[in-house]
Amino acid sequence: MPHKKILVVHYSQSGQLDNAIKCCIAPLLNDKRILVTDLNLKPLEPFPFPWNLLDFLNVFPESVYCDKIPLEPFGIDKNEKFDLIILAYQVWFLSPSLPVSSFLQSAEAKMWLKNKPVITFIACRNMWLTAQEKMKRLITKNGGVLSDNIVLVDAGNAIETFITTPRWLLTGKKEKFWFFKEAGISKSDMQKSARFGQAMSNALKNDLEKSKKPLLKGLGAVNVNEKLIMSEKIGHRSFLVWGKILKKIGKKENKIRRIFLFIYLLFLVSMIITIVPLTLFLRKLFYPLMKKRLKKQKAYYEEPSGSENFKENNA
Repeated sequence: MPHKKILVVHYSQSGQLDNAIKCCIAPLLNDKRILVTDLNLKPLEPFPFPWNLLDFLNVFPESVYCDKIPLEPFGIDKNEKFDLIILAYQVWFLSPSLPVSSFLQSAEAKMWLKNKPVITFIACRNMWLTAQEKMKRLITKNGGVLSDNIVLVDAGNAIETFITTPRWLLTGKKEKFWFFKEAGISKSDMQKSARFGQAMSNALKNDLEKSKKPLLKGLGAVNVNEKLIMSEKIGHRSFLVWGKILKKIGKKENKIRRIFLFIYLLFLVSMIITIVPLTLFLRKLFYPLMKKRLKKQKAYYEEPSGSENFKENNA
């Protein structure tokens, strides 16, 4: 009989996140001592994939402010007790996807997460720091304890993914073209994530989850790109300002809001073309002066699991 219960919560439009989390938890699914409950979140009003441009932009204000949207019933007893919670999520506009942030504002989440260790699992392009900060606050609000964080990012570099990711989101095409790599997370990185599931399985066997301390130290679960910290912070501040303006204009159906969305799009593109390269240049120019601060920030954002991979190397 299974003596450990895990709840895995996830939402994926393209299916990439679903595939990634399946690879990660494969060792748990194969462990007869563990019962895994799968919760695939379903919004009452489904989000399209691929997106059309207007629909994509129109979720921006609500995503940034983590507004709650209605979800289909979870189909799980709200009084169920779990030993560990895994929250797998995408990043929308430097924030958790709306279905996941909405789940964390539900009565069930408050009951299931209370006093329980929580592991977050992120699959995204490359920027996730502010999204994870919001997740931390939501987890804490529910009484949960973040024990670990796992991050898988797209295989291409920042310039490549600036082209390949929007192409994938808006057309559904992710295959290689010209000199660009296939969009998304590499299959190799997905498969390698099984080491995290194995570490969880071993930890559960020894009741280590009860300590609510990291279970994945030494496995290279998180690696923060210092070059993107400043750009992401600047981007998030602008998202908060524009998000507030658009929310005040009206709801998604509002025609005036749609006009302002295109104005925002022009602003966003101009910011990516100008501000992002400028911050990268300034970072390089002032790196000697900022080195200690950036290292401190990198260490903070990599908590609680860290980027060290001494266990993987010794495997």
